[in-house]
Amino acid sequence: MKIAVINPNTTASMTATIADAARRVAHADTEIEAITSSMGPVSIEGYYDEVFAIPGLLAEIAKAERAGADAIVIACFDDTGLDAARALASIPVIGICEAAVSATAFIAQRFSIVTTMERSRLPVEHLVLRYGMGSRCKVRAADVPVLSLEDPNSNARDRLRSEISAALKDDKAEAIVLGCAGMADLTAALRLEFGVPVVDGVAAAVKQAEALVALGLSTAKRGAYATPVRKPYHGDLARFSPEAMGV
Repeated sequence: MKIAVINPNTTASMTATIADAARRVAHADTEIEAITSSMGPVSIEGYYDEVFAIPGLLAEIAKAERAGADAIVIACFDDTGLDAARALASIPVIGICEAAVSATAFIAQRFSIVTTMERSRLPVEHLVLRYGMGSRCKVRAADVPVLSLEDPNSNARDRLRSEISAALKDDKAEAIVLGCAGMADLTAALRLEFGVPVVDGVAAAVKQAEALVALGLSTAKRGAYATPVRKPYHGDLARFSPEAMGV
């Protein structure tokens, strides 16, 4: 099968990190196509960035489905554009926050998500509530910019470790979820360092995408995720009309 893993921001080096995490867990017969959005912000930190990342993401999803992808993974922990993507696509679409939270619920009663910026914490908290895990999960912010995770001269990784320590002590967390796709390369080292399950949403999403494809399941196309109604779109968004997007 072929899974398109799409980074909704425009930073190619982060896509490389995401691709490596996806390929390490994918089945030998699964082809991972890692894609960087061609338009939008270089990182997604809060609601404003998220909105302007969605058009480029949807364009890449439509292109990937036409090219034969069997499933899509949206590799941003905000689950950027997830509902719109499910309405657009006829194949399964997995968000890495939902995938990570769902997987962690199988192995821990209480867990903490450690994300990047404070402005990203509240959107993730809202997702946790949406996914029914508000009583089991606490969300923390390490107060590090997303792109600093790639800078070896920053203190981002030390701040992340400090926040994980606090989650284990103060939240009584039994497992840790890494709340940013850019943290995917740290998973194995953090598991060894802290001695608890550490869950990366990219890996969790790839395995769940494989499961849905193997089961022959896709998104329901009646009700909330029904195919968008064809109608004119005007101005700069004309190319994102349902007809122009091929639906």
